[in-house]
Amino acid sequence: MKVFVDGKFLDEKKAVVSVFDHGLLYGDGVFEGIRAYNGRVFKLSEHIDRLFYSAKAILLKIPMSHKAICEAVRQTCRQNKLRDGYIRLVVTRGSGTLGLDPNRCSNPQVIIIADKIQLYPKAFYEKGLEIVTVPTTRNHTNAVNPAIKSLNYLNNILAKIEATNAGCVEAIMLNHEGFVAECTGDNVFMIKDGKMHTPPLAAGALHGITRSVAIELATSLGVQSSEPNLTRYDLYNADEIFITGTAAEVVPVVKIDGRQIGRGKPGKITKNLMNAYRNLTNSTGQEIL
Repeated sequence: MKVFVDGKFLDEKKAVVSVFDHGLLYGDGVFEGIRAYNGRVFKLSEHIDRLFYSAKAILLKIPMSHKAICEAVRQTCRQNKLRDGYIRLVVTRGSGTLGLDPNRCSNPQVIIIADKIQLYPKAFYEKGLEIVTVPTTRNHTNAVNPAIKSLNYLNNILAKIEATNAGCVEAIMLNHEGFVAECTGDNVFMIKDGKMHTPPLAAGALHGITRSVAIELATSLGVQSSEPNLTRYDLYNADEIFITGTAAEVVPVVKIDGRQIGRGKPGKITKNLMNAYRNLTNSTGQEIL
């Protein structure tokens, strides 16, 4: 595998950063997860937009232009002969001192990895997930804003550990007010009486690229959507629930905290959205070659 590091393509064993890099020492950096389908990079420009938004929020100057990063992503796919897969784009603060001061860092590092991924087994897409609500609260927007895709993912990892301990692969996280925020790595949606609802971004939900696509696709299918504050009660009594994410795509949820959702199997609207999303990803995006 060839990895893009600071403008060069290196063998994976030689693709390294300094132990003094603030991305390693303090989680000081930002990242994006991007997918390639059928020789095209899906929503590439939107992902790079979000990368720059995250970097701006933490006062990190990315040492490449938007256009240059888009091309580097495509080049990394070409170097690895990747037509279908997952791209992890990381920008660290760079090497610095053992102190917190980011102004003592130099040379922010841009790293691009392109490889295969299968987040969930096929059976989960066909039969649905069983998930739980976990005690770990989603970060407050005035702490580490969940809108920033930072390298500090410990909040999500703690929730993931709680999900794993409960025998689940994903979990619902609530915000400090007790409203539904998102899952550990995905946005969450519910269907009730033919309408779609998802937590507002202000509740602590990531500005998900797939989230936005799901809302657009729902509209094209004649399904109205809204973004109200949601509680666990709302989820328990939903007709359908699904989660979305770049790696996960669209995954049905059939049970939460032991409560069966709807009929206990993927619902009609969810399956329609899954099909529409699959068709969209296979036919749009920036060509790799």
